[in-house]
Amino acid sequence: MNRRHLLMSGAALSLLPGMALAHGPTRQKITLTTEVAADPAEVWAAIGDFQDMSWHPAVVSQEGEGGNEIDATRALYLSDAGPDGPRIDEILYKYSDEKMSYSYRITEVAVEVLPVTNYSSHLTVMPRDGGGSMVEWRGAFYRGYPNNDPPPELNDEAAIAAVSAVYQAGLDTLVERFGAPGA
Repeated sequence: MNRRHLLMSGAALSLLPGMALAHGPTRQKITLTTEVAADPAEVWAAIGDFQDMSWHPAVVSQEGEGGNEIDATRALYLSDAGPDGPRIDEILYKYSDEKMSYSYRITEVAVEVLPVTNYSSHLTVMPRDGGGSMVEWRGAFYRGYPNNDPPPELNDEAAIAAVSAVYQAGLDTLVERFGAPGA
């Protein structure tokens, strides 16, 4: 290998570390679960309607179209300000009454409300060994700032913390409503 070729190879290799950082954010995934004393059918009756998030403490009101059909939509209002306040728009892309599960995507949300982009989520109720139910809520998303060097309020940690807080608040409410197994 001649000297010129060796220098060019070395220069190309020196670019690799910078190129590795240029890929942007990594998709984040979280799964939270809780166990409740009620049987799965009772829990599903409370949370299984895509058009009714009244069971979640952050949702003040909602509106939607399409019931539980694929491509149904809903708007969740997080304050009394209605359409002018914090709002999350979502679309249903999978629903199974038999499996007690549905999957949805956020189609519109301000990053100040929830610091995520490209968010999808799955909510499932399953029978629990020994009676009662297990509720699983899992999501996948990117942070609210899609470029490198995000501000702290829009980084991966902020996105994970915000989604975890939403899920935990909902799951805690279900334990309050249905009780913990063995309690």
